[in-house]
Amino acid sequence: MANPHRGEVALVLDGETHVLRLTLGALAELEATLAEDSLVALVERFETGAFSARDLLALLAAALKGGGSSVTPAALAAAEIAGGAQEAARVAARLLALSFAGVPDPAPVSPS
Repeated sequence: MANPHRGEVALVLDGETHVLRLTLGALAELEATLAEDSLVALVERFETGAFSARDLLALLAAALKGGGSSVTPAALAAAEIAGGAQEAARVAARLLALSFAGVPDPAPVSPS
């Protein structure tokens, strides 16, 4: 089960649930793969919507590795993702949000 407090998100590939996590190593690998000079540039690439399907696969592959999965980038590219490209993009966005914004605090309790 994915733990959002650790920055983890679940993704179902070929019917099997995997935990993804953008560790520092995964982010460094992603920077190198996408030829970005900084984390800021990397995040902006996704925030502005200027990313390709190849970028999305690279992010998911790095996060799978960061989550401890043995799924290779080639296997990911050939896998059936439950929810399709839309779910892949949602998972990528959630991973980035958890990695850089953290888990939001629960709603404050109003005094009675």
